[in-house]
Amino acid sequence: MQKPFITSWSGGKDSALAYYRAVQQGHVPIALFTMFEEDGTRSKSHGLKQQILEAQAERMGLPLVIGKADWSGYEEEFIHQLQNFKEQGIELGVYGDIDLQGHLDWVEKVSEKADLEVLHPLWQEARRSLLEELVEEEFKAVITVVDTARVGEEFLGRVFTRELIEELEALGVDACGEEGEFHTTLVDGPIFVEPLPVEFGDIVHNGQYAMLEVKLQTGE
Repeated sequence: MQKPFITSWSGGKDSALAYYRAVQQGHVPIALFTMFEEDGTRSKSHGLKQQILEAQAERMGLPLVIGKADWSGYEEEFIHQLQNFKEQGIELGVYGDIDLQGHLDWVEKVSEKADLEVLHPLWQEARRSLLEELVEEEFKAVITVVDTARVGEEFLGRVFTRELIEELEALGVDACGEEGEFHTTLVDGPIFVEPLPVEFGDIVHNGQYAMLEVKLQTGE
C-alpha cells in the first residue's frame, strides 16, 4: 500500500539507499528530515552545513525540514517534529539503520509517541550486499568524516567504489561504517536530478574525529 513518507536524512549513503528503496516500493516522498546542532550550524550526525543538505533536497525535489537541539533535548525535539509530520497527513518514517538493535528500538519508541509508522528498508541485510547495490546503482558517496581511532585521515575525500570497500575490509574496518567509523556525503546518484556541485576544503579536527569541509562550488 502506497504511503506518504518522510526520510530521516543524514546526507549520507544509508539514508539515501533507504529512501531509494522506499520509493521503489511505491511509497510517496514528502520531505527530508534532519536534526541539527542547537545553533543550527551543522547537522547532528554527519556535521554537514545546511546549504549542503538543502542542495541535496533540491535535487530530489523535496523540502528539507530541520529540527534543532542539543543532545539533552534531542529526543523531545525529534518526537515534536514527527508529530508535526503526522498532523500533515504523513503516515510513514523511513530510516537507514541496518542492524544495530538499539537504533531500531529508539526509532520505534519515538515513532510510537507520534503515532507514525516506521519502515527500515535496509534492516538485517548483509552489509556487503548493500554496499554492492550502492555501487551498482551508481550512487556517488564520499567519505567526509572519519573516527581517527579506527580509520586514517587518508580516506577523507574517497568515493565509494568496490576497490575502496575491499581496502577498508582488508584493514579490518566495517566498510558500512555502521558503528560510526566514518560518515559519507552523497554527491550524486539515481535520486538526484543532477550532481551536487561540491568542493572540499580543509580538514577540521574535533576530538578524535577528522572532518573534510564540504562546500558548494562558487556560483551556486
